[in-house]
Amino acid sequence: MTEPLPPSYGRVSLGVVMSAREANLLGNIHGGEIVKLADQTAGAVAQRHSGGPAVTAALDEMAFLAPVHVGDIVRTFSQVNWAGTSSMEVGVRVETQPWNDPSSAALHVASAYFVFVAIDAEGRPRLVPPLAPEDDTERRRLREAEIRRAHRLARKQEIDAARGRP
Repeated sequence: MTEPLPPSYGRVSLGVVMSAREANLLGNIHGGEIVKLADQTAGAVAQRHSGGPAVTAALDEMAFLAPVHVGDIVRTFSQVNWAGTSSMEVGVRVETQPWNDPSSAALHVASAYFVFVAIDAEGRPRLVPPLAPEDDTERRRLREAEIRRAHRLARKQEIDAARGRP
């Protein structure tokens, strides 16, 4: 068993300027572009925390709170919220700021929770380090991630039961 790691060990933030290439007909950035950016950020976090390859297993939740526009600087902030045997929940916060107004406050536009599984060279799950939260916010995120995990597992069991699977 490896030593527990704090969420700060794998924490990542990325930034990018959104262009017309990512826009829909309304001039807003496609939600899929935001999901992709969030997944890339979360993937870097999962790789760092697990010490090797990790793949997206699920997008547990993606909440869009406000539109992103062409020219906005989009920043993602991500860290591991929970770590199990081979899987991790990685949370991502997405913020924007107009490219031409540095005095403008950052706007929280989306949040997401991804589940990643660490894999070995043959694509099989491998062990990940436990998570060692260091403050009240990290402990709260861990508790909330455990609730989301319990809901995912309960939903799967209920669906399997309805389909007549054990």
